Amino acid sequence: MNIQPHHTIEELYTRYRMETEVRMARRIQGVWLARRGRTCSEIMEITGAARRTVQTWAAKYNAGGLGALLDRPRSGAPTKLSATIEHEIRRRIEAGPTEADPVSVFTAPAIRDLIERDYGVLYSLTGLYDWLRRMGFSYLAPRPRHEKSDPATQAQFKKSSPPGWRRSSEITPTSG
Repeated sequence: MNIQPHHTIEELYTRYRMETEVRMARRIQGVWLARRGRTCSEIMEITGAARRTVQTWAAKYNAGGLGALLDRPRSGAPTKLSATIEHEIRRRIEAGPTEADPVSVFTAPAIRDLIERDYGVLYSLTGLYDWLRRMGFSYLAPRPRHEKSDPATQAQFKKSSPPGWRRSSEITPTSG
């Protein structure tokens, strides 16, 4: 492969070893290998990249050096909810279900229904899980306790109950 001498082989190796972003390090590695005289097939085998990808790395490097190998900004899809509405929903989730809600604890499907009902925005469950994670919520929740439960009675029951598992006194034959 023909690589322009923007950097020496040693400079490329140093940049490759020092790079903290994995995708960029892999690109620099490909250029470094090409500068060392490796073929496209060998670079593909070492980096695990496709032929066209290796060729693209070389072309970008030849055109603009290491700066041309950087990731371009990705805009992504615009958010479905404004920051104000996200803040409202966050406070609503933190406050917990009300008497008017059809659930006793908020789960992702219940939150999805709440957002659709109150704000007219439909999320997929995967999208909602991502949104909840970005908002700082975890999918784990403590086990709910009934409002009429009595911890003292439960503790007494645990002390006076027989063990849950007992060994069988004799061997049970299996069917042949």
